[in-house]
Amino acid sequence: MTWYDLRKSTSDITRNRINRAPLPLLATGLPWLTIMLASMANFSPIIASAPILPPIAYMMLLAWRMLRPGMLPVWAGLPLGLFDDLYSGQPFGSGILLWSATLLAMEVVDEQFRWRGFVGDWAVAGSLTTAYLFLCSTLATLATGYLLPLVIAPQVLVSLVLYPVMTGIVALLDRIRLIPLKRL
Repeated sequence: MTWYDLRKSTSDITRNRINRAPLPLLATGLPWLTIMLASMANFSPIIASAPILPPIAYMMLLAWRMLRPGMLPVWAGLPLGLFDDLYSGQPFGSGILLWSATLLAMEVVDEQFRWRGFVGDWAVAGSLTTAYLFLCSTLATLATGYLLPLVIAPQVLVSLVLYPVMTGIVALLDRIRLIPLKRL
């Protein structure tokens, strides 16, 4: 291999990387798709006498919203909450209401605290997840007539512990989302 061949091969590599942008469908659709797939996690074959599985789709929504604030519009809570209502087993409309309220609350948090760190995001996500689980439990109590406030304590603890893992998964998916591809 000569010097000219080596220079030619490196210029081909750099030329292939210049002026490449991520696919628009992948760049805009991956957050929506991952949240919708996470909504289907309730179909996992885990059998428990009490709710232990955290709201993975809700935590994915929070992680995407905190990692990329402009990625999901405020109205995204309506269709994503509707899709989650179809698979979560909660009373119909609870996901629509609570996910929309969450995205509105995130807008307020973004306006109040422009510069946040990971600990601040974790605190906000923990408080929103705890409120979400408590309100879901309250709505389920109204629908079924059974009082379930203390049953969600393990679910809240698992949600708080798994939020950094969810953030790492979303960060990895964000890197995949921004890969410059010519076509899929």
